[in-house]
Amino acid sequence: MKVIITGGTGLIGRALAAELLAAGHEVVVLSRNPRPAQGLPPEVRVERWDGRTAQGWGPLADGADAIVNLAGENIAGGRWTAERKRRIRQSRIDAGQAVVEAVRAAKRKPAVVAQASGIGYYGPHGDEEVTEDFPPGEDFLGRLAVEWEASTAPVESLGVRRVVVRTGVVLSREGGALPRLTLPFRFFLGGPLGSGRQWMPWIHITDEVRAIRFLLEKEDARGPYNLAAPRPVINRELARALGRVLGRPAWLPVPAPALKLLLGEMSAVLLTGQRAVPKRLLEEGFRFQWPELETALRNLYL
Repeated sequence: MKVIITGGTGLIGRALAAELLAAGHEVVVLSRNPRPAQGLPPEVRVERWDGRTAQGWGPLADGADAIVNLAGENIAGGRWTAERKRRIRQSRIDAGQAVVEAVRAAKRKPAVVAQASGIGYYGPHGDEEVTEDFPPGEDFLGRLAVEWEASTAPVESLGVRRVVVRTGVVLSREGGALPRLTLPFRFFLGGPLGSGRQWMPWIHITDEVRAIRFLLEKEDARGPYNLAAPRPVINRELARALGRVLGRPAWLPVPAPALKLLLGEMSAVLLTGQRAVPKRLLEEGFRFQWPELETALRNLYL
């Protein structure tokens, strides 16, 4: 396959490009700042785009087999001011519309578009087990995910298969949440966040990109899929597992009021969660390489 990845220089995009290359696929990454040193394999073709339109790269969609749309401003990049929330939302909608623009203009259209989304789609759910048929939440992340997913929905009316990947917390040493979570442990200050009872749907970076590739290659896969390990954990269990793997205590909780003061509305990402499970992915026959949290962490750190 020839696969185009928007947002391909991010954590998931880099790992996905390597996974697809290893499987013998051709990979084109779209980037606002194409440079040789981006952590991408040298075999990857990098093309410039503006993040908003199909200008320049659009013709590449003609004859491509798949487009993976991962583009969007980092949710955890700073406090959620009104302006920052506007940029987060607009970056996702613009990228999705650019993909639709390119697909519409292509004479030979891609067979599949994979649209990124997040487990935050569902909003907070306490201890209830959450599957793909649950409705969206009413909080910022829930509304954002609905619009993000909808941004590429028009490709379906053009005859293109579409899958939506609702991703949990991706565990990787190369970026994302894990390095930030482990930093206090290295100074013997690790512990649960808030009550520690909030659920955290997580997934090893290897399983994340394996699952995306699986859905691209499976011709009857379509619709939403939860990309999260089959055994989610509460935050307290995550802290204990990190402590065991790193050989550090996990005794010092971070009070919820302190997180709210420091992060504002964005603290909800850490203090609430979903007990999301990959029901549809398992039904399709996908098998996780790292289904257990502690073994996943040991793979990453030991």
